[in-house]
Amino acid sequence: MTVEKFSIRNYAAVIAVLMVLIMTVLDVSVVNVALPVLAGELGISDSLTVWIVTIYQLAITMLLLPLSSVGDLYSYRRNFLIGVVIFTAASVTCAMSGSFEMIVISRAIQGIGAACVMSVNIALTRLIYPRNILGRGLALNAMVIAIATAAGPTLAGAILAIASWHWLFLINIPFGIIAFIVGYRLLPQNPPKDHKVDYDWISAIENIIVFGLIFYSLGNFARKGNVTLNICLLIIGITVGIFYVRRQLNRESPMLPIDLLKIKLYTLSIATSVCSFIAQNLAMISLPFLFLNNFGFTEITTGLLMTPWPLATMIVSPLAARFIEKHNPGATAAAGMAVYATGVILLATLKSADITVIDIAWRMAICGIGYGLFQTPNNVVMVIATPVKRTGGAGGMQSTARLVGQTLGATVVTLIFATSIPAKSVYICLYISLAMAAIAGIFSLSRVSRINR
Repeated sequence: MTVEKFSIRNYAAVIAVLMVLIMTVLDVSVVNVALPVLAGELGISDSLTVWIVTIYQLAITMLLLPLSSVGDLYSYRRNFLIGVVIFTAASVTCAMSGSFEMIVISRAIQGIGAACVMSVNIALTRLIYPRNILGRGLALNAMVIAIATAAGPTLAGAILAIASWHWLFLINIPFGIIAFIVGYRLLPQNPPKDHKVDYDWISAIENIIVFGLIFYSLGNFARKGNVTLNICLLIIGITVGIFYVRRQLNRESPMLPIDLLKIKLYTLSIATSVCSFIAQNLAMISLPFLFLNNFGFTEITTGLLMTPWPLATMIVSPLAARFIEKHNPGATAAAGMAVYATGVILLATLKSADITVIDIAWRMAICGIGYGLFQTPNNVVMVIATPVKRTGGAGGMQSTARLVGQTLGATVVTLIFATSIPAKSVYICLYISLAMAAIAGIFSLSRVSRINR
């Protein structure tokens, strides 16, 4: 398939995938903004409302790999369509919720739908795009995620200014219906398989237990929950994890893609991804405290100061995709981490005297440029390093690596803020972010000679 053969049908299929991707990303950021409103209307504490966000992310984390395996064995297209139906239906029940219990259950179901879609998003992108322009497809994914992340709080504020919180969920319905119709007609089927492999239900259950308990306990540690209970849950999760990994060693198409981890290029890319997301979350979570508490900016100004980062990523990602069509993506990703590290250094060395909005904005933009230059090439390397028939598992592992990195980054920030002097906490986070970026850059450089373009 050549660039010229990328038809209107392909573009329509891409739009269906991106439409649902935007919905699933927006549903985190818009609900974050609405938590104080939900606490007041449902008559619950602020700490309880966090579960409305946490249960959604926990459901996705627990189910990504099991659902990726379903996509590999049966149908990426069917996974996607079922996910759209579940997500859209759960959006209706979220909007109809009159109690905390109902909205938490509805959000958990929404997370199941989102996991169905996220588990096959990369696999479908690989099937839709020809190899020589695959980077553009992955860059488009990164770009819409950046747009949705940046626009989420503003969109939520606009909706809450003119309507009730219910509309945060109701807006998903028309987009879900359109995405289902277009996806049903145009999304491609899986490549033919040599022989059928039965679904591994035991591994699926073990995966759910492992990721559920480990991520739940890490989140509770960060929130200063019951220490004894958290330690017990963590030990159980790790113990089950040992049996889970041992089971995967003898599987033909393992749910935890250990077979793919034998591919050195893929393993390096996964490690790079985890380190980069730890670095990103360390900075993104801690920087608002620097702007608010150390530099004395208002909440509104702080929100605006965070915008140049995703905006720069959005602009650079598609440019990086075109660049790596002729240049080594490993070297490009390493250069991206170097640019990102430069931005972090420039932020970490800022002094509070006479700091202006412009002083911060261009430094944030450098971080975003670096991350945009890194993200798409890194994703492309992860995809091209794996066989087409295992794209679902590879994509699920890629999303899992992102969630692991983000969770570890958030946990480290919480621990640093709890154990260090408040005035120095942000700077410690930034220097650890710098160290993780350096590690990610080194991993990227080590892939340069292994990539065949």
